[in-house]
Amino acid sequence: MLSKSQISFIKSLHQKKYRKENGLFLVEGLKSIKEFLQSTYQIQTIFYTGEQFSLLPKLPANINLFEVTNAELDKISALQAPQNFLAVIHIPETVPADLKYFKNQFTLVLDGIQDPGNLGTIIRTADWFGFKNIICSEDCVEAYNPKTVQATMGSLARVNIYYENLPKLLANSNILVFGALLDGNSIYKTNWGNEGLIILGNEGKGITPEVIAKINQPVTIPRFGDAESLNVAVSAAIFCSEIARAKN
Repeated sequence: MLSKSQISFIKSLHQKKYRKENGLFLVEGLKSIKEFLQSTYQIQTIFYTGEQFSLLPKLPANINLFEVTNAELDKISALQAPQNFLAVIHIPETVPADLKYFKNQFTLVLDGIQDPGNLGTIIRTADWFGFKNIICSEDCVEAYNPKTVQATMGSLARVNIYYENLPKLLANSNILVFGALLDGNSIYKTNWGNEGLIILGNEGKGITPEVIAKINQPVTIPRFGDAESLNVAVSAAIFCSEIARAKN
């Protein structure tokens, strides 16, 4: 049985302040938890409802297991419909993004993404297309937000996320910087080469002027219909797909 203090502590991890303070975040659902079990992330505790115990794989001895009731899981879950398993996982140590490690590959760079679902979907899409790294501006939504984590469907376990001052980082870039802009070259006629940083901007405001100034190659997704704009996660998927197609 969970104590009131345990419930209070786990619920506090729904908030960024306490995730940062404690260096912990939540992952829900057995499928996603299994992805983190196979990664370098360190899992502290897994909470499960009793009837689901047999579904758990063999676990390392250093992971705590705690059986809870459905009512208790409802109290600690960030989901409207809890998925029988909830894990408390250590946030990895922050590592600065050094562009020399992004040579000979393509990397998504996100400028001011605010919606956690969008970020989570972009991470999942990047994982699908084999992108190993995503660089976020400092004002992007946090990768360990429960809604972001849920939207990644476990892909967060495989994609490295960095938070940086983008104008400063890009100032000395010797990697070609592509940017999703309305007045760029058609994405279908773009010569991608073998490496690049792909800038995608805020859902409403687009890429900030300071970051636009660092773009070498503006790229646009041509519009054939009447929609005013594309969702940024959809745009990311189109960019990832076109780059993957060009490489293969």
